Amino acid sequence: MSTMNTVGRPTTPNAVETRPATLTGGRGLLQNEMLIFERDGWGKTGVDLAVPKTDGGDLGDLVRRDPIGLPGLSEPETMRHYVRLSQKNHAIDLAIYPLGSCTMKHNPRLNEKMARLPGFADIHPLQPVSTVQGALALMDQLAHWLKTLTGMPAVAMSPKAGAHGELCGLMTIRAAHEASGEHARRRKVLVPTSAHGTNPATAAFVGYTVVEVKQTEDGRVDVDDLASKLGDDVAAIMVTNPNTCGLFERDILEISRLTHEAGAYFYCDGANFNAIVGRVRPGDLGVDAMHINLHKTFSTPHGGGGPGAGPVVLSAALAPFAPAPWVVSDGDGFKLVERAEDEAAQAFGRLCAFNGQMGMFVRALSYMMSHGSDGLRQVAEDAVLNANYIKARLSDVMSAAFPDGPCMHEALFDDSWLKGTEVTTLDFAKAMIDEGFHPMTMYFPLVVHGAMLIEPTETESKQELDRFIHAMRALAGAARAGEVDRFKGAPFHAPLKRLDETRAARAPRLRWTAPEGSNIAAA
Repeated sequence: MSTMNTVGRPTTPNAVETRPATLTGGRGLLQNEMLIFERDGWGKTGVDLAVPKTDGGDLGDLVRRDPIGLPGLSEPETMRHYVRLSQKNHAIDLAIYPLGSCTMKHNPRLNEKMARLPGFADIHPLQPVSTVQGALALMDQLAHWLKTLTGMPAVAMSPKAGAHGELCGLMTIRAAHEASGEHARRRKVLVPTSAHGTNPATAAFVGYTVVEVKQTEDGRVDVDDLASKLGDDVAAIMVTNPNTCGLFERDILEISRLTHEAGAYFYCDGANFNAIVGRVRPGDLGVDAMHINLHKTFSTPHGGGGPGAGPVVLSAALAPFAPAPWVVSDGDGFKLVERAEDEAAQAFGRLCAFNGQMGMFVRALSYMMSHGSDGLRQVAEDAVLNANYIKARLSDVMSAAFPDGPCMHEALFDDSWLKGTEVTTLDFAKAMIDEGFHPMTMYFPLVVHGAMLIEPTETESKQELDRFIHAMRALAGAARAGEVDRFKGAPFHAPLKRLDETRAARAPRLRWTAPEGSNIAAA
């Protein structure tokens, strides 16, 4: 059997292509770029600086005596340096980004254009409220649609990301129990085994004891185990729905009923809201608090160190305890309720310095308005359709972790199909890099051995899905055919070869130092 390589020439999958090392270190049109500290130009600057009028003598011992340790680059050198570095990274603008549980979807450029409009991009949180009425109106409108889509009466806008939203939700629950006098007794939070790692970590951070809830054979919450652990010492449960196995919790109403009968609150991890937005309202399922990752469901930028946004929708029982500030309309415009003596008398406090991340709010509302209610519903439908298409096309060559029935937004495979091949999940993921694809999420959720979690999102076309599926099927065939070297040595064609990941984790080098004997100034 032969396949076609990227330039249309047939290749034989049974042989790993060997290529001579290039003389420059470059690979085709990809330049071999040095670290910025290894470049020439230590005696120059990319800008003209005025001659200082004083010699700094008044600084005393604070005058710098050694080189500053920064190279000087002209504008073209600077641009080329960062463009060359960017070419070493995968990006959603380059190809599918199949990370499961992360929802790496396309960020529409319209959103970016709106976020850069004067009045949004150049305002400051300490401006007088009278000068930012448009921004507050936008926050109020976004809050309205978040409440409408979730069926919840209140929303806290200030949390900066998913884990921050979890913190907000659990602190709100804690405040509610403190107000009722139950906090001293209710010190446990129940968390399923398949939960995102931030769930138990957040509960522990707030001061709760985490109790694990078992999972059934078909990947859902074990309701009997949950019921046996619910009691008057439980403050809340934290359930992700759809869950991290890519499945809808079909017993969600019973889970909610049992939780509320025990006097606990139902926290829902909303990381996977993208799979049900426009189709299911979490409030109708009995959810009391849920964070919404705007970068996952409403297309704001994901990663890069932030800043992000993770608003938390709240039930009527928890709404009075939401953190300040609140945006309210008093008939004469919008204002911020920030002080405990105002309407926020029961608020647990302030979660961050200001009012949330304005740029993310603009992007999210732009996404909502450009899609409309029918478009947001289609987002969920297409995300689920794409995931099930991948599951159907790969299930004959890879082993689906939960083969019975459809999945939701992500397809989950285990490593049982690799048994006897000497190829591991990690090896398979590294070989995907050689084929031009970012690996899927590996070894998560932990309840599935050798997990391979794939989330295509709704933004991928059938053509791109087929291209990804073709690569996965070809690699699966190579693994079964015994081409172990193709996997154990991968990646062969990446800028860097496979690292010793264990050593890198245990003994990371966090600071660059000049090579011994080098005349490069220390950074």
